[in-house]
Amino acid sequence: MNQLSALAPDSDYDIIRAAIRYLSENGPDQTDLAAFARALGLSERQLTELFRRWCGLSPKSFAQAVALDHAKSLLRDQASVLDATYEVGLSSTSRLHDLFVAYEAMPPGIFRSGGAGLDMVWGAAPSPFGMAVVTATEYGISGLGFADADTSIEAAFEDLANRWPQARFARDDSKVAPMVRQIFEPGLWSAERPVRVVLIGTDFEVKVWETLLKIPVGKATTYAKVAQQIGRPSASRAVGAAVGKNPISFVVPCHRVVGTSGALTGYHWGVPRKRAILGWEAGVISAAH
Repeated sequence: MNQLSALAPDSDYDIIRAAIRYLSENGPDQTDLAAFARALGLSERQLTELFRRWCGLSPKSFAQAVALDHAKSLLRDQASVLDATYEVGLSSTSRLHDLFVAYEAMPPGIFRSGGAGLDMVWGAAPSPFGMAVVTATEYGISGLGFADADTSIEAAFEDLANRWPQARFARDDSKVAPMVRQIFEPGLWSAERPVRVVLIGTDFEVKVWETLLKIPVGKATTYAKVAQQIGRPSASRAVGAAVGKNPISFVVPCHRVVGTSGALTGYHWGVPRKRAILGWEAGVISAAH
């Protein structure tokens, strides 16, 4: 099975962001390849090569993957997505193209104490969506965010670190780099070597995040459906708040939660990045077949 075998240069993401702005303004159904390329300062060949390198799709296929119709199609079978039973913390072995994750929830006391007594490492490394900024404990990754032209590495780190104001942080990019590589290279996704994460939050937040971990690549669900799954059908707004507080972006796939209409509603690291991730995942699915 073919896989996207290597990380695209994080500099590609700057152009991808501009591409998403163009698609948002002009609509994916009206995309003219020549005009699209000119708007980005590229030739048609350069534009096609960029998208092939970054996500394995043609510009037209990517445009379709970030469109509202695509989000709606992801929802068509969402009723059964979260009803499937998976081994706790580990994706089903039938999901060959999915990111395998093993997780544990830290005791509530650690959340209430602001992470007092916790030693965390943090650092930054290139990802397909800008520089990935990671915090981690000895038990696994505790936070993942992004830096780009609008958000510095330090600002992204502070956004993550502020969740645990009493924890001790030490920067070590060399420790973080292999974690980022394992997360963003589909060829390294393996049930035998899962990405290990630590969920630190309120009981309600952790329950929401555990539910998000059951959404496979190439699928989507709604805030209302998540609320139903955790036994709180009237708590869609609270679910939305918990999704927004998810500290481990991409790995805990809050980007796969959309509005009931399929609309790509708010994302902590920006709706353009949410669109980019869904488009990139469409490329992963395509490469897996």
